[in-house]
Amino acid sequence: MENKQIQNETALERYRIISPILTAIAEHADRAKISLLKSEALQEAGISRNTLACWLERYANSGFEGLKYKGNTGGKRKIPNELVREAIQLRLEVPTRSIPQIIEILEMEGKAPAGFLKRSTLDDRLREEGYSRAQMKLCQSPGIAARRFARSERNAMWQADIKYGPILKIKGESVQIYFVGFIDDATRYIVHGGFYDTLDQSIVEDCFRKAILKEGLPKRVFFDNGVQFRTKWMERACAVLGIQLIYAKIYSPESKGKIERFNRTLDSFLAEVMLKRPGSPDDFNQYFNVWLSECYHSKEHAGIDTAPEIAYKSSKTPLRFLSADTVANAFLHGERRKVDKAGCISFKGKTYEVGVVYIGRRVDIIYDATDTSVITVEDKHLNTRFQIKELVIGEHTGPRPKLPDFMTTVKPETSRLLDEKQKRYEKRQLSAKRAISYAQINRGADSKGSDENV
Repeated sequence: MENKQIQNETALERYRIISPILTAIAEHADRAKISLLKSEALQEAGISRNTLACWLERYANSGFEGLKYKGNTGGKRKIPNELVREAIQLRLEVPTRSIPQIIEILEMEGKAPAGFLKRSTLDDRLREEGYSRAQMKLCQSPGIAARRFARSERNAMWQADIKYGPILKIKGESVQIYFVGFIDDATRYIVHGGFYDTLDQSIVEDCFRKAILKEGLPKRVFFDNGVQFRTKWMERACAVLGIQLIYAKIYSPESKGKIERFNRTLDSFLAEVMLKRPGSPDDFNQYFNVWLSECYHSKEHAGIDTAPEIAYKSSKTPLRFLSADTVANAFLHGERRKVDKAGCISFKGKTYEVGVVYIGRRVDIIYDATDTSVITVEDKHLNTRFQIKELVIGEHTGPRPKLPDFMTTVKPETSRLLDEKQKRYEKRQLSAKRAISYAQINRGADSKGSDENV
């Protein structure tokens, strides 16, 4: 009775894994969709392509009965009980560990000879003991498959996303950790990824900038509509660098399936790294670089039939690099600030001295988000551009800031006010002379009176 129950559980588990593939085949779906479903089944079940093909063939020939586990007939190598207990312990430590990961750990620790453990045999033993993924109820649904697309050249398109990580205790406070990753669409190569303790556009900017400096420019980038990606800064940076900016349709996360799939793979890293008790994002990044190189980039990816690192580095498409200054200019930010009555502006909690000539004005400031020790001020009205540093406030007042060169006074040679007033005065006097005077009027009257007397 117990043997039949194990057989039925085995068959049900195997049928659950292959049922999406069987449905797609029955509906005459295209080869791309079927290949995608097979890749997801391989990743979820932790089995080989040959095992998956065997299950499909058995079901095609014998139906549900063909998927049942027939028990150890003597053809399979028997696994010692102590190894089974070690495998169970590894599964209990991190329930999401796949069978290949458990075998790899046992071999690295020297507890199992290389090649001794077979995936299907160990999977069957764990199922018998009640520690399969299905029995522990930790299988993850692969989700709804979207029509597959893939670029044919490296750096033809990058996808990016933000993933919520664990919450850490840092200096007695709970801090949420976030992961930002950029993946090459054609090769599944992670051009850059990192962990951060903030959630704003700066983490996307930092990751994007490092990816470009490491791997050159992509032709286009594909983002979702998150506020960290849909920014004026992103539009400006892509325009300056000549990168086509594409946003996914709203409520269609499946369109970014490659980076979403990597984020699910990243769960295995998060489960492992928490055993190291990391205390900061830097600890996460240190172990992530190891895991990315040894457990992802160098492993064969079912979607491309090779390792992402091999696919990326063997591509014949040339990398496009720009100078560091050009990249820095593309990543500059711009904001407007009003100059206060002391000739200063406030920016990111710091005070910068602009100059008394700009009091009451609004000026544009240009800055590099990675270094705000020096920022650039632009005034379109005065057609000026200069750099300023953070104002250092000491114990004593400093001298009044000097006016800029174009505002310094010059020693005049004369009084322009009195010169103009003198010209107007002389002109007014000349007009008065041309008019009839009172003296002439009086002389005329006297002469008329003498004639009358005569």
